[in-house]
Amino acid sequence: MSPEFIGLLGIISLFSMLALRVPVAFAMFIVGLVGVSVLNSTKAALSLLASESFTLASSHELIVIPLFILMGNVATESGMSRKLYDAAYAMIGTIRGGLASATVIGCAGFAALSGSSVASALTMGRVSLSEMKRFNYSPRLSTGAVAAGGTLGILIPPSTGFVLYAILTRESIGRLFLAGVLPGLLLTFMFVMSIWIMTFFKPELGPPGPSRTLREKIKASLGALPIMVIVLMTIGGIYSGIFSPVEAAAVGVGLTILGGTLAGSLNVEKFVNALKDSVSTTATVMLILIAAHVIGPFLALSHMPTFVGEFLTSLDIGRYGILALILITYLVLGCFMEGFAMMVLTLPIFFPVIVSLGFDPIWFGVVVVMVLEMGLITPPVGINVFIVKSVAPDVPLKEIFIGVLPFLIAMIIAMIFIIMFPAIALYLPNTMIG
Repeated sequence: MSPEFIGLLGIISLFSMLALRVPVAFAMFIVGLVGVSVLNSTKAALSLLASESFTLASSHELIVIPLFILMGNVATESGMSRKLYDAAYAMIGTIRGGLASATVIGCAGFAALSGSSVASALTMGRVSLSEMKRFNYSPRLSTGAVAAGGTLGILIPPSTGFVLYAILTRESIGRLFLAGVLPGLLLTFMFVMSIWIMTFFKPELGPPGPSRTLREKIKASLGALPIMVIVLMTIGGIYSGIFSPVEAAAVGVGLTILGGTLAGSLNVEKFVNALKDSVSTTATVMLILIAAHVIGPFLALSHMPTFVGEFLTSLDIGRYGILALILITYLVLGCFMEGFAMMVLTLPIFFPVIVSLGFDPIWFGVVVVMVLEMGLITPPVGINVFIVKSVAPDVPLKEIFIGVLPFLIAMIIAMIFIIMFPAIALYLPNTMIG
């Protein structure tokens, strides 16, 4: 059998195992180890597993993953996420759809602390859904806003999606973080505009919330000030060259712990809970990364990236046509696969094609993460939809999926803007110091 045919069998086997609900990392381990054994030797496969596990576990750059995850978990346990929502609620909650818009803005703010879409959807869902229900918001609008707003967690830095992309493509984590800032703000604006348009034509979807006095607004804003200072210090430190991403992560988690302790909202029990959640999440991400570095050599030995690259570049559809095909593939896979697994499996194949076509790899990282965001709210997987369902068990799953449709359209429009105007993603990383 040719290496290409063995590679194709490996990919078919991988998708078959995923369909049978085999955990992603273990499916990749099996295919990678068996594939390398067939194409090289069993000794080479076992040596690869040992060396890649040690290399990744001792990688200095990967320290950002547990640190930023811990920062988000501490922010959740200490109630900082609630203060973000309260500040947005106080400012715009009195307009039509204001509570839903405040939820989206709160998700954006929390994303800058957690880097996790699931954490953003879960945390903001617990905080905001009861409030929107109390003011007779449409379940479609309220749950859709939470599910879609949560997706901002893997676009607005710090983002575990960008860290994973950087490790797989050997790009700069700091540049990727900065590249996600303006697209993240653009998408937040698009979500808020979607809510405004929906409630403009159908005011009953999101009635105005209670009015707030100036004093209440100032108090709520001051409550969110420490969180915003932490975010500005970490991202601003990376942009100015004062911090590396690893140092920024350490500063961020230190300030978050200090802020929660001084405010009296973080005790030993809550801190231990944050540590436990962080260890669990970090272990999952690291296992997927190690598995990616095991299956990667198998794909290389099978010549699958070269084969797919030659096939795509042979199509007479231009480089944007090829880009469209790649993005459509991501959209289809996103309906059935978890985002990180999709990134791990496809980047070794698609990334060389993108580079050969002359696209900026940092820009492509933003586009890929935006497509992953769409997968978080598209059926049948749509993990953010199921997270929201767990918080709002009385809302049918069908209603939540219908509720995210306007936001999905907004995401597609935002991605078109990023493709048409790459400077939206590249301006900050291209002007960073150092």
